[in-house]
Amino acid sequence: EVPLVESGGGSVQAGGSLRLSCRATGYTFCMGWFRQAPGKEREGVALVDNDGRTNTSTSVKGRFTISKDNAKNTLYLQMNNLKPEDTGMYYCAALVGGGNWVCELYCGGGDCYANFPLGVRYNRWGQGTQVTVSS
Repeated sequence: EVPLVESGGGSVQAGGSLRLSCRATGYTFCMGWFRQAPGKEREGVALVDNDGRTNTSTSVKGRFTISKDNAKNTLYLQMNNLKPEDTGMYYCAALVGGGNWVCELYCGGGDCYANFPLGVRYNRWGQGTQVTVSS
């Protein structure tokens, strides 16, 4: 098992900032942040792989920054200029395993995939942390 321990989140007004953290114990091929608003499907926010490549959703690009401290095996999500539509439960996820391909942020049908064509799902999830942005 590779447990993921999240911290951060909270309530802020629009335009504010928050920082999420996720500490992993053990090897991960890639790690990312996902979010789910009430009544909506889970969506990918940003990911980083072991080569340092990042992928950020267009909905948050320019406002959110993902980073990873490899020495601490901790993933971060710096969220600036938050908007009410950013409200939701934010989950840290990781893929233990992998292959000779680049991780993806795709979510569909109730699952989130590191490689959708191969059917490789993110297989470790944190407990989630709530982010609420008021207007």
